[in-house]
Amino acid sequence: QVQLVESGGGLVQAGGSLRLSCAASGRTFSTYDMGWFRQAPGKERELVARIAPNGANTGYAGSLKGRFTISRDDAKNLVYLQMNSLKPEDTGIYYCAGDRWSVLRSRVDYWGQGTQVTVSS
Repeated sequence: QVQLVESGGGLVQAGGSLRLSCAASGRTFSTYDMGWFRQAPGKERELVARIAPNGANTGYAGSLKGRFTISRDDAKNLVYLQMNSLKPEDTGIYYCAGDRWSVLRSRVDYWGQGTQVTVSS
């Protein structure tokens, strides 16, 4: 069983930065595919970024690459999302996800409770 707890959300002005953290429990964390998703008001949840086990490779939603960076620290069971040059359209609830195979699966193994990010114009 893996539990995911996000932190680091908040209110920021457009152009600002935030770093989200996801703390994971469980001894097999390093073997999990991890990702960040977000859900804006009235919209479906969408993938923001993902990182393979041991950080072997990463992937981003096309429009976010260059502004957002995902990373992981397996020694601390943490996954980060560094968000720069934030825009009002980045506002939403950001969720951490983990899966034994891929966070792109239709039914991901584990989700965090989410952290709110609000970007003011």
